[in-house]
Amino acid sequence: MNTTVNPQYIDIQGVEQTFKTKKGPFCALQNVNLKVAKGEFVALIGHSGCGKSTLLNLIAGLTMPTQGVLLCANREIAGPGPERAVVFQNHSLLPWLTCFENVYLAVERVFAATENKAQLKARTDAVLTMVGLTAAAQKRPGEISGGMKQRVGIARALSMEPKVLLLDEPFGALDALTRAKLQDELLQIVANTQSTVVMVTHDVDEAVLLSDKIVMMTNGPSATIGEVLSVDLPRPRNRVELAESTQYLHYRKAVIDFLYTRQAHVEKLTA
Repeated sequence: MNTTVNPQYIDIQGVEQTFKTKKGPFCALQNVNLKVAKGEFVALIGHSGCGKSTLLNLIAGLTMPTQGVLLCANREIAGPGPERAVVFQNHSLLPWLTCFENVYLAVERVFAATENKAQLKARTDAVLTMVGLTAAAQKRPGEISGGMKQRVGIARALSMEPKVLLLDEPFGALDALTRAKLQDELLQIVANTQSTVVMVTHDVDEAVLLSDKIVMMTNGPSATIGEVLSVDLPRPRNRVELAESTQYLHYRKAVIDFLYTRQAHVEKLTA
């Protein structure tokens, strides 16, 4: 973890989110306060219904809080912006476009005003290379695997050169081996780009492997942050070596204890 970072790159202050429903107001989040440092990797974890994705959408600017304020680089988040890119579990690719074209659309939207077509193409090629998709660039989503589709989604997000990468369970629908491979690739990509990352996950091992900080949410409704765990494991991280690390097992146990003992729930998490 980088120790020379801005402690308030993302600053969430007293945030509440209440939705109107047919049965009346539903409070999803209450009194959420969180600071995310520049270059930090933060995982949001908790049981279903604890508001993880709601909080991520607020940081993305896709929804506005009922109360409180969210800041990014000391500026209020008032809507979506290219400095905050989102990758969802559902890759949301346009099926009639190739992998290259899906990424190029994002590149064009952000950089077309200042760069020519050759430069836009070079940007697209570079980010596809970064995620290992050069050979699949001219294939359409229906012609590639689920893991490759998620790579396209990550490439599209990275192509905008975001300051903040927001990931909503991006590997949740993948098989275990593909998931592990993409986790390792994400570790390398983040090391190269130095992006600030906030990721929603249900997976305890994923949270410990990837994160500098794990934000554990209480059960909803009116969910809030129950505990924040700093993960002081050296980088680069190797999953095989960490499997026998007493530090790793300590962090893993702390998260499981919070989820299963202090926030006991009928739902079984991946642990």
